Amino acid sequence: MKKSIIAFLWILLAPMAVNAARLVERMEPASWWIGMKNPDVQLMLYGKNIATYRPTLNYPGVTLKQVASLENPNYLFITLSIAPTAKPGTVGIELKKANDTQKVDFTLLERRNGSAERKGFDGSDVIYLITPDRFANGNPSNDTTHDTTEKTDRKNEHGRHGGDIQGIINHLDYIRDMGFTAIWNMPLLENNQPQYSYHGYAISDFYKVDPRFGTNADFSKLSAQAKDRGIKTIMDVVLNHCGIAHWWMKDLPSKDWINFPDNYQQTNHRRETHQDPHASQYDKTLESDGWFVPTMPDLNQRNPFMATYLIQNTIWWIEYADLGGLRVDTYPYSDKAFLTEWSRRVMEEYPHLNVVGEEWSLNPALVAFWQRGKQNANGYVSHLPSLMDFPLQAATIQALTSDDARGLEKLYEVLANDFLYPEPDNLVIFLDNHDMSRYHTQIKENLDLYKMGLVYLLTTRGIPQIYYGTEILATNPKSDSHGEIRMDFPGGWTGDKTNAFAGKGLSAKEQEAQAFMRKLLNWRKNTTAIHQGKLIHYGPEQGAYVYFRYDDKGKYMIVLNKNKDQVALPLAKYSEVPTGQRTFTDVLSGEKLTNPTTVPVAARGFRILKVE
Repeated sequence: MKKSIIAFLWILLAPMAVNAARLVERMEPASWWIGMKNPDVQLMLYGKNIATYRPTLNYPGVTLKQVASLENPNYLFITLSIAPTAKPGTVGIELKKANDTQKVDFTLLERRNGSAERKGFDGSDVIYLITPDRFANGNPSNDTTHDTTEKTDRKNEHGRHGGDIQGIINHLDYIRDMGFTAIWNMPLLENNQPQYSYHGYAISDFYKVDPRFGTNADFSKLSAQAKDRGIKTIMDVVLNHCGIAHWWMKDLPSKDWINFPDNYQQTNHRRETHQDPHASQYDKTLESDGWFVPTMPDLNQRNPFMATYLIQNTIWWIEYADLGGLRVDTYPYSDKAFLTEWSRRVMEEYPHLNVVGEEWSLNPALVAFWQRGKQNANGYVSHLPSLMDFPLQAATIQALTSDDARGLEKLYEVLANDFLYPEPDNLVIFLDNHDMSRYHTQIKENLDLYKMGLVYLLTTRGIPQIYYGTEILATNPKSDSHGEIRMDFPGGWTGDKTNAFAGKGLSAKEQEAQAFMRKLLNWRKNTTAIHQGKLIHYGPEQGAYVYFRYDDKGKYMIVLNKNKDQVALPLAKYSEVPTGQRTFTDVLSGEKLTNPTTVPVAARGFRILKVE
């Protein structure tokens, strides 16, 4: 009889147990760390009518600071304050309503030693940009998953091809041996879109790695194993928008959670409005609040709960995955005041981290506006350390492809604008990226120009970034379609006829390019004058551009020659950087020039000369 009553009660109470488990369908973040500069953390809880419950907790060192709800009763925002004396463990939060008490667990973690002092990427690094879906398929079992909509179709240029985190892990030795010291992966977070989901910029869960790439633990493993090889991991962060398939889009916390929730408005891309003293409010609003594309709702960072959510999400991933830097997508499209606070909070927690923002403008004045330390006319203050140097990228391509040997003037002119930047040496420089035609295509597949451009990229000021495949002369000959530009790296899939990781099946030119880049990168890795040395350049003459990089450990003379003939440059004019009575050693060929009066440079050639 007793067993019957217990069984009956279990059947009776079982639905309540199910409801209890389902009350809190989501809690973001589900964990945090002790010892952060800012002791407060905002938890966003989601569940049916959860705002009608009142939270309590009893955990030493953790106090309940604030409870708030918005228009939608299915959300509850709880702010906890975590004292430095708190201990790692599980914080049980009770949610009470009349006779119903339910519980959710929040995990409190201990930080890694030296987490706050972590050093971000800098001039000593060269960044390898990877499109994860197109790099290597290390785990075919996750190519298609039950919880994601779009399935793998490698024949579809714009579909998912199966590359994943394990594929990157499997080839970390290749990346290290090539000479790269940092990897920037296009976003790895869930993009549960019905199509065109591989690129990663339409995030549907800000706290979850896309299962077709792997798991959160896989991302942490990638970062750890890269770090073991001296490689930093840079996360691609999206603050401006989410994907239309994001879970909250079906049940927004409030109407002002996103911009233009009722009538789609696309951004006008007028990023000049941030500084334009004559700009209309209409243009300003449309630039920052308009959606990037119809599948990417624009997030309203003026909502304080949204702003805190995004700030904390960034910090959570830095701690969780032990990151060595951030790249921020579509930087100037977010709310300007929010960007000030976001950059301040991130740099407050990690003073030595590096963060690079994307401002796709060829006007250096527009780019410089966002860099930390810039005294802006309108008083705007930013804490962002670095920007992508689009002006230099465009100038480099123009210089290389110009029919006139005087095209090198472009390089001189764009570098002369460095007075606009508070920290020009901290700009990220590049020849191409995932959104533009491949470098080798832009220079019309000329191997001499290819090498010259690489020499410039890897010896001028700034932090170089190279897109995967550039080392093997990747091209997009058919179109400028992103699907073609973001090619499958040969050898990343079982059955590939060419394996660029092993150097098998490459043409003679591709092998030459790969070997050239490897040698140049590994030389740069140990050359402090290039990392942090001063730069002095001379106005191009005779179709040749000369500049020096030097510090107390070494001096290097770099010459680029766009002429169709060899030139012999007289050394006398460079007397302010002493070169007389010296030996010049070509760092790539090993050739020595003892006390020369001129430096010979081959047609369409270059020199990197160590001055000894």
